[in-house]
Amino acid sequence: MSGHAMRIAPSILSADFARLGDEVVRVVAAGADLIHFDVMDNHYVPNLSIGPLVCEAIRSRLEAPIDVHLMVKPVDALAAMFAKAGADIISFHPEASEHVDRSLALIRELGCKAGLALNPATPLQVLDHVMERLDLILVMSVNPGFGGQSFIPQALAKLAAIRRRIDAHRARGGQPIWLEVDGGVKVENIGAVAQAGADTFVAGSAIFGAPDADHGYGSVISAMRRELAAAPAQGRAA
Repeated sequence: MSGHAMRIAPSILSADFARLGDEVVRVVAAGADLIHFDVMDNHYVPNLSIGPLVCEAIRSRLEAPIDVHLMVKPVDALAAMFAKAGADIISFHPEASEHVDRSLALIRELGCKAGLALNPATPLQVLDHVMERLDLILVMSVNPGFGGQSFIPQALAKLAAIRRRIDAHRARGGQPIWLEVDGGVKVENIGAVAQAGADTFVAGSAIFGAPDADHGYGSVISAMRRELAAAPAQGRAA
């Protein structure tokens, strides 16, 4: 995956769907590390977005990893479909799976990295018995379902608590786990989010809302990288 210690993952939920293939090519050329793919089912969350056929279509345009965030219930069948469609990372919400451990194992058996996505009110105890199966933990800093929401400040404390868990897991000889944050991330707060412990940053409207598609995306991503470079190093995990 990306060689960057700090990874920026534009969310195509905020892209121009009429020219989605061009959008993902442009944003990767502008410096994105991976493409974040928000999947909503109008069941687990009150919105309906995109499915595996769209993932398969953009896979052929990209070398960058595709980071699929499943906001769906049930999980396993769609996880398998997205793995077949070319996803590299698949995360899901523990509330949406009857058997979290089995769903994580399935995603890895399908050849993908496996992640858990935690809503603002999801307790961290859900991580207690599955750390060895995780490649990524995604902290939602908004309630899932819609783009363009404001960052929930309490997410910073949650990120810091998870960073301590990841560091303790690594100290015991555990595998690397990315700590991703999704929701309301922008140039103005990405430094504080990194300081709390995140190393992977989903940004939708902050990037795709830039006025000029070619230079705008690059200027926002560059500004984010400057903020990350200036942030204390707590979140710079491998």
